[in-house]
Amino acid sequence: MLRAAWILFLVPLCAHAQPAKDKNSEVIKELFTKKSVAIPMRDGVKLHTIIYSPKDLTQKYPMLLTRTPYGIGPYEADKFRTRLGPSPLFHKEGYIFVYQDVRGRWQSEGVFENMRPQKTERTSPKDFDESTDAYDTIDWLVKNVPGHNGKVGQYGISYPGFYTAAGMINAHPNLKASSPQAPIADWFFDDFYHHGAFFMPHAFDFFATAGLDRTKPTTEKSPPFAYPTKDGYQFYLGVGPVKNLNEKHLKNRSTFFNQILAHPNYDDFWKARNILPHLKNVAPAVMTVGGWYDAEDLYGIFHTYQAVERQNPGIFNVLVVGPWAHGGWTKDSSKLGNVAFGADSSAFYQKEAELAFFNHFLKGKGENKLPEALMFETGANKWRSFASWPPANLQKRTLFLGAHGKLTEKAPGPDGFDAFVSDPKKPVPFIENIATNMTREYMTDDQRFASKRSDVLVYQTDPLAGDVTLAGKIFAKLVVATTGTDADWIVKVIDVFPEDRKEIVNGRPMAGYQMHVRSEVMRGRFRKSYTIPEAFVANEPTRVEFPLLDVLHTFKKGHRIMVQIHSTWFPLIDRNPQKFVPNIFFADESDFQSATHTVFRSAKLTSRVEFEVLKER
Repeated sequence: MLRAAWILFLVPLCAHAQPAKDKNSEVIKELFTKKSVAIPMRDGVKLHTIIYSPKDLTQKYPMLLTRTPYGIGPYEADKFRTRLGPSPLFHKEGYIFVYQDVRGRWQSEGVFENMRPQKTERTSPKDFDESTDAYDTIDWLVKNVPGHNGKVGQYGISYPGFYTAAGMINAHPNLKASSPQAPIADWFFDDFYHHGAFFMPHAFDFFATAGLDRTKPTTEKSPPFAYPTKDGYQFYLGVGPVKNLNEKHLKNRSTFFNQILAHPNYDDFWKARNILPHLKNVAPAVMTVGGWYDAEDLYGIFHTYQAVERQNPGIFNVLVVGPWAHGGWTKDSSKLGNVAFGADSSAFYQKEAELAFFNHFLKGKGENKLPEALMFETGANKWRSFASWPPANLQKRTLFLGAHGKLTEKAPGPDGFDAFVSDPKKPVPFIENIATNMTREYMTDDQRFASKRSDVLVYQTDPLAGDVTLAGKIFAKLVVATTGTDADWIVKVIDVFPEDRKEIVNGRPMAGYQMHVRSEVMRGRFRKSYTIPEAFVANEPTRVEFPLLDVLHTFKKGHRIMVQIHSTWFPLIDRNPQKFVPNIFFADESDFQSATHTVFRSAKLTSRVEFEVLKER
């Protein structure tokens, strides 16, 4: 809440050398003692916890806690982790590191529940949720672990980021600093769903491995799913409707996957798995961290920060976003796919943001210099600081879809539309190469493969006369029609590089590169309500409006801004049959049909993209 804005240009930093894994674990073993304990919760369930304490007893140390469903091994008493804490800087700095299997996972007792709903009322002293499990854990630690200084921090990436956010609610008084990193926030809009569209390979990969039901405590990981082909496009086409993933492959071994199929709308099941309204009474200092190219939890980054900011006035609450994929800040992140970002941004973050944050609030060490929002500006490739996010110095801009593929600030004429045929049997791929999973690189991939398809509408500006920096949300506001009764609408914002660009990355010339900057999908049936879906009336113009998540990206002078619009994005999202059915997941093969989609661009039926730019340029 906070300080004046400043600009910090990225300078080269030496990445940490990573020795062989066995050497790392030997170093940890030399410096730390390891102890496994079963910590009792208020309902009597015991959670398996491993504590690494420094052997140096000449000083007292803060504790860093991670709660996770993904395992905290090695579980054997004589085997040690290869790294402790968020980065290698931490075990050198001196902390007590605590790792815990959450309830019902791995070696912990109890029953696991995905995104366990937060209790708003407690009728018994034994009532529990993830915030009470964090509270009870910290309470036991401060009473039973020797050599600590009374201060506890919590951090975690992705699902552990959710547990970190939950731990901030009505927090234990000894919890002084929390860093939810790429946290899951609301599962209907984050991770597996985007405006009601199902991110299919990401969900299936998860539930076919980490999401399988546990029959008993274990220390063994589930093996990865054995795809019969490397070609995910063909695999998922062959599967057919989403229901077949369970019938052919999961075979009811994942209860939560079946629950997903049973709840296609934003009903009470999903609303209970939205932690954002509960982020109140947050006392610790908070640093939410994420990456612009997080293909999994981009929604959770911004909405967690915003919910804490809105519901806890006066606390220390900051946001850090870098040029990273999911969890990319834990390793060298000088590029993603074919797009380079200059020096290793992760090394800067680990030292100047993450270590500095925990050292200040848990050790009283160093001056607190973190700004309200420490953001990496892609395109210009530099770190920037803002006193608020989104920044205050913004100017609204609108780009209209025009004739002949033009994207312009000039309002359209009296008539105009573009149409394309969308065939769910020949969907638009989301990448040009072959993969079975949701690739992280799709977030920066060259989009020329899509531009060439007849079922993708393409609009672009003339070469820019000067730099243009987009900051904050982008809004797609379309007027559309379809010959069917349902449709998905995908909007992508793309940075088109000049044809004279000399740079080569990964052996690929960047001349004319169409860099994916931001995209989003709206499942058309949810255009008015995520709770009550509604069919389209065939051939009737209809407004479809939705936000794309935040950006901080500079389109350099000479570049173009491009917008692509299409209705399939496969297999990243499941196919819409384009015939309205009560539950798309249980559609039959016969329900899938081709449809002609129209995007209007006239004075009365205006389709456009709205965004904000920094005025300082």
